[in-house]
Amino acid sequence: MHARRIGAAAATALAVLAARDLIQKKHALLRNFPVVGHARYLLERIGPELRQYIVTSNEEERPFSRDQRSWIYASAKEENNYFGFGTDVDVEHVQGHAYVKQRTFAGPLPDAHDPQAPLPSAKVLGGPRGRAKAFRPASVVNISAMSFGSLSGAAVTALNKGAALAGTMHNTGEGGLSPYHRNGGDLVLQIGTAYFGCRNEDGSFNLDKLKDVVAGAPVKAIEIKLSQGAKPGLGGMLPGAKVTPEIAGIRGIPVGKDCLSPSRHTAFNDVDSMLDFVELLATETGLPVGVKSAVGEMGFWQELARMMARGDRGVDFVTVDGGEGGTGAAPLIFTDSVSLPFRMGFSRVYRTFAELGLTDELTFIGSGKLGLPENAAVAFALGADMINVAREAMLSIGCIQSQKCHTDMCPTGIATQNPWLARGLDPTSKATRAAVYLRALRKELLKVSSAVGVAHPALITANDIEIMNGDYEARTLASVYGYKDGWGELGPRLADEITALLTTGLTPKPAV
Repeated sequence: MHARRIGAAAATALAVLAARDLIQKKHALLRNFPVVGHARYLLERIGPELRQYIVTSNEEERPFSRDQRSWIYASAKEENNYFGFGTDVDVEHVQGHAYVKQRTFAGPLPDAHDPQAPLPSAKVLGGPRGRAKAFRPASVVNISAMSFGSLSGAAVTALNKGAALAGTMHNTGEGGLSPYHRNGGDLVLQIGTAYFGCRNEDGSFNLDKLKDVVAGAPVKAIEIKLSQGAKPGLGGMLPGAKVTPEIAGIRGIPVGKDCLSPSRHTAFNDVDSMLDFVELLATETGLPVGVKSAVGEMGFWQELARMMARGDRGVDFVTVDGGEGGTGAAPLIFTDSVSLPFRMGFSRVYRTFAELGLTDELTFIGSGKLGLPENAAVAFALGADMINVAREAMLSIGCIQSQKCHTDMCPTGIATQNPWLARGLDPTSKATRAAVYLRALRKELLKVSSAVGVAHPALITANDIEIMNGDYEARTLASVYGYKDGWGELGPRLADEITALLTTGLTPKPAV
């Protein structure tokens, strides 16, 4: 009797659904195929999950393959992150794969068994320009810019605590310095076009507010964001519904009102005025100041290098973001087709400064899928001094690549402001995983550096890595990207300093 009632109820529900499908005019598929047509929408919704776990191979999925995610997950959990039975990469036929050329003999090498895997920068940030608070970053691997608002408070807390445990820096993103950034990790304060946290009511820049922010937090450097890989040259809109009192207080904007981020800065309008702005911030705060940008037309970089060659003004670092970066949601054409991928973009920027002999005078930072050892090694060989990791850091604290970052429905509570979803993320345990992942990446970089026979990844050269074209051709990075002899390499003094620092424990004199 009970079963018949259940069956009758189910039949009634299906009949009601069928009637609704036949009457509605929004979906032709449901009107023509009532009830069963819903299966198509169900499969469409769960298709990414089906492909992720059932259909795709270990090397097929994007933006991060299953093998890449598995390495990050295993590393973050301190599990076995080795892979057995050979590579899944079709090495005989694949184009564009990078191969590191190991050396038979080596120079002095660091301790490969230190659990902290210390790996400081080969350059003193702000040293060449004599900034009052110049310093040598303790880690070449740092957490990239992801704002509170884009990420939940729990996620930002986990990342900042993880940065503190691993001895890395944590970039605030352009959304302002939130309470969640104040959990012990050193900070890089990012200033975007809306000047969140340091703005006047009309959206213009306010120097006094910036100085107050810097004075009240462990800010080590300031990064002026010109653009990012996911959406270069594109402003943003934060709908009023998302402007909670908390976010409004952090960003310095009215509660409940739409907030437009312009596509360009208003505090400067060309390279000349930008350098004046950089010097103003550096003078008033004493901090190293740099810029972050994706790479499009090269006129900007050429003019910046020419002006820096005079010696009176300059940025302390440049962060080059690849077009494959993607923590920020963006229109499809921007994610797919605007700005150069990292390797092409970075090499063009580096060459511009190398032509004028300026590469030892500033720090080069790379971002855009560099939280994987192979990509990171290539970045260092091209001349990067440090790398920033974003999505890989998200994966380390539980991201499952559901690609729902733009919907506010992130199932793991990372890229959402939904309180119910965010509560599922425990900041304490995830902070440990973030720290373990960051140290694991440094360990891998030390391992590959040792294989090449050098003490530090910045000593890997553009001739130490080859790009394969199937099994019939290979070209060095130097050849592929048009590097001259010595490009992508540290100057002799910097090379000797970082080798001594890692192999003898002696603190070298700062590079000035």
